[in-house]
Amino acid sequence: MSEQTLRQDLHAAFKTRALIYYEIFNELSTELGDEKAEEILKKAIYRFGAKVGQKFTAYAPGDFTGLKNAFIGGIPDNGTLFKPEILHCDPDGLKLEFHHCPLMEGWLEEGLSDAEAERMCRIASIIDYGTFEGAGFHFEGQTWQRNKACQLKISPKHAIAITEDQSK
Repeated sequence: MSEQTLRQDLHAAFKTRALIYYEIFNELSTELGDEKAEEILKKAIYRFGAKVGQKFTAYAPGDFTGLKNAFIGGIPDNGTLFKPEILHCDPDGLKLEFHHCPLMEGWLEEGLSDAEAERMCRIASIIDYGTFEGAGFHFEGQTWQRNKACQLKISPKHAIAITEDQSK
């Protein structure tokens, strides 16, 4: 099998993942409504992400160079699936932008409206929250919108100080 064929198969597998998410969402939505369906799917995807994040715990709370190298190095096909750009990496955190998403491509090819595709991206991207929070970091993500790239912002998890009044 050629490298090009493997690359195409990998790309197709990610699109298939997107369509599986969509079909599960639709089935849950039929039974429980859109909001409950989204909630359930997010919980499951977050839990899976937290399991994935265990391989990044060695970089918490502040080795962002190590995290960047491990995370970017783990993107299939040397990153071409998501085309990540490192916007910054310093002791305060890591900010990445993704210029391609085969999941979004799959949803749009399936004929989902922008609103439906945004919902599915919001659901699917919860894996990043699980991954980075599960690894011991604070995470913020900006998901897909038409003509905008996704952004991931990872920073140190800060402990919240509880005052005596708050503990009562």
